[in-house]
Amino acid sequence: MAKSSLLLALLVTLPLTALGGEARIAVAANFAAPAEALTKTFSASSGHTYALSASSTGKLYAQISHGAPFDLLLSADQKTPQMLIDDGLASAASRFTYAKGTLVLWSADDAMLGDGATVLRAGNFRHLAIAAPDLAPYGKAAEQTLAALGLSNAVKAKLVTGENIAQAHQFAVSGNAELGFIAWSQVMKGGQLTGGSVWVVPTDLYQPIKQDAVLLKTGADNEAAKAFLTFLKSETAQAIMDSYGYRRP
Repeated sequence: MAKSSLLLALLVTLPLTALGGEARIAVAANFAAPAEALTKTFSASSGHTYALSASSTGKLYAQISHGAPFDLLLSADQKTPQMLIDDGLASAASRFTYAKGTLVLWSADDAMLGDGATVLRAGNFRHLAIAAPDLAPYGKAAEQTLAALGLSNAVKAKLVTGENIAQAHQFAVSGNAELGFIAWSQVMKGGQLTGGSVWVVPTDLYQPIKQDAVLLKTGADNEAAKAFLTFLKSETAQAIMDSYGYRRP
């Protein structure tokens, strides 16, 4: 009896994190900062811990297809989670849209951007950064925006293409490109622009960026992974995503 009481006392005094589970999350590069904030918030209340791996959605699909041991995917599109479901690598029942992304044109120059369409048409810049359209949904949205503005051919020689949206952002931050089509979340925190100048691209210029989450086959029995998917639907999680410029699905 004394031993049982001692064991119970030890369990009660154990840190919450010692009782929590662990999960590995593959996250689209545009959502890296919000995902870090979300996992930090949820870990504090749940005791679960999360390891994040950010890259372009296309590259993450390739990694998962080749056996990368992720439990969850936070995609930048809807197509990739469906492909993984079709491949037998993800749970159809778990899939849902967790956020809608916002494309922006950004410059490190505080005074460069007002009406982005006017700036693009004027062409007074040497380089424009975008993410690879075949790998990154935000790159595809940038491509669609240029086409809608009738500027695809005009800016073609000025394009600098990054493997993912994080690399496109880095091109713009470093000055290797005066302008970059990136995700709002990369230059927004707490509802405020973190620096530079920005043009929020009108949503009628590109197809909606609906970002889906899905539980992967390797995470089917992972309680930490499933708990995080539930948390993503909460008001707390939605408020965090709002602060990074995502729109609610």
